[in-house]
Amino acid sequence: MSAARFDAVVIGAGAAGLFCAAQAGQRGVKLLLLDHAARLAEKIRISGGGRCNFTNVQAGPANYLSQNPHFCRSALSRYTAQDFIALVQKHGIAFHEKHKGQLFCDRSAGDIIDMLVRECDAGGVTRWQPCAVESVAHDGEAGDYVLQTARGEVRAARMVLACGGLSIPKIGATDLAWRLAEQFGLRTVAPRPGLVPLTFDARQWQPFAALAGVSLPGEISVEVAQGKRKQRVRFSEDLLFTHRGLSGPAILQISSYWLDGQPLQINLIPDADSPLPDAPQRAPLLEQLRAAKARGSRKLVANEVGNYLPSRLLDHWLAGHPGCQRPLAATADKALQQLCQSLQQWEITPSGSEGYAKAEVTLGGIDTRDVSSQTMETRQPGLYVIGEAVDVTGWLGGYNFQWAWASAHACAEALAG
Repeated sequence: MSAARFDAVVIGAGAAGLFCAAQAGQRGVKLLLLDHAARLAEKIRISGGGRCNFTNVQAGPANYLSQNPHFCRSALSRYTAQDFIALVQKHGIAFHEKHKGQLFCDRSAGDIIDMLVRECDAGGVTRWQPCAVESVAHDGEAGDYVLQTARGEVRAARMVLACGGLSIPKIGATDLAWRLAEQFGLRTVAPRPGLVPLTFDARQWQPFAALAGVSLPGEISVEVAQGKRKQRVRFSEDLLFTHRGLSGPAILQISSYWLDGQPLQINLIPDADSPLPDAPQRAPLLEQLRAAKARGSRKLVANEVGNYLPSRLLDHWLAGHPGCQRPLAATADKALQQLCQSLQQWEITPSGSEGYAKAEVTLGGIDTRDVSSQTMETRQPGLYVIGEAVDVTGWLGGYNFQWAWASAHACAEALAG
C-alpha cells in the first residue's frame, strides 16, 4: 500500500493541534491531524469545570514561565486574546468574564471544541482519530517525515508536535514529545507537574487534616532565583485545605514556582501591608487588635479575628494559642503578636505534590534554544513544536490556552509561508 502524502502532519488533536491544523488548512496547506485518543480534545472538555477558560484578556509574557522568559513574546503579540475572542464571537459562542480577565463559555467547553472542528473542516483538514503513531523517521533524501501509524504510512515534508505534556494521563497524556525530541537531537527541559495541589508529610500535616474542605482567600509566596538575585513571587487567591495538603488557585499558581525543599510563606489574613493591589484594604491585623485592646474591648480575641477566618480554621488556630483564648483587654501584647505572626507569616514546607494525575499542566518541554520564536520550527528542519510540548507554561486562568492559540497561529503562518 502506498503512503498517504500531505504537506504537513500535526500530531496531537488538542487545543494547539486543532487550531494549528485549522489555520494552516485555511491557508491552503494539505494537512493531516492525528491523535491516539478515542475522544477529541478531552483537556478542553474538562477545563474550567466543563466551561473552558479559553483565554485571559490580560495575557502577556509576564504570565508565563520558561527558561527563556522572552521566547513567548513574538507569538503572543501576533495572536492576542482579542483575536481569539473575535473568533469565538464569529461562531456565536456566548461567554463571560469570571475573575481577573478569565473568560469562560456560558454553556459548555464543547462549544470551543465544536468551533475548532468547524474551523478544521473549513480548511479541508484530514483527521485520523483514534490513530496511534508507531514510529517516526526522516527520509533525508526525499526530505520527508515518514510516520508509521495505526492507519498506515504517512509522508509529509513538515511535522508539528502538538502532543502536549504529561499532565492528566487518564485522558491520554504521553511523553511522545520528549521521545521525538531525543530522537531528533533536540534539547529538552526536564518535565515536572505544574498548577498542581501540594502535599505534606503525613505526620506534619496531621494537625491540619481535620480542616479538609476549608477554603479562604489568602496570599502565598515563595522565593525564586532571578539570575543572580532572589525575589519573592506572590499570588493572592483562594486556598483550600485538603486531607493531604493544600490546593485552590493560590496553591496551584505557586506550585509552578515551588521547588523541592522550599518553604512557602502563607498569609491567611492579607491586609493593607500586602504588596498586592487587590488585597483587602484594612489596617494590619495586629494594629487592629492593639487598638481595640487600648479601647478596653471585652470582646474575645476569637470574635475580633473571626471576621476574617472560617470558624473551623479559627478554632483550630486558637487552640494552639491558649494565651489568646480570653477577652482582648486581658490578652498580653506578646500573645497577640505571636497569633498574628502565625496567621500572617505561616511558614510550611511541602513534601511534594499530587503529581501529573492532578496537575493541570506540565512544566518544561522542548528547549526554546532549539525553537524559533517566530515560526515555532526547531533546528531540525521541517519539525515544529507548539503548545504544552514547548518549554512555555502559563499561569492558571486561561493563559495556557492563549499560548496554545498563539503558538499554533505562528506555526500555521510558517507552514503556509
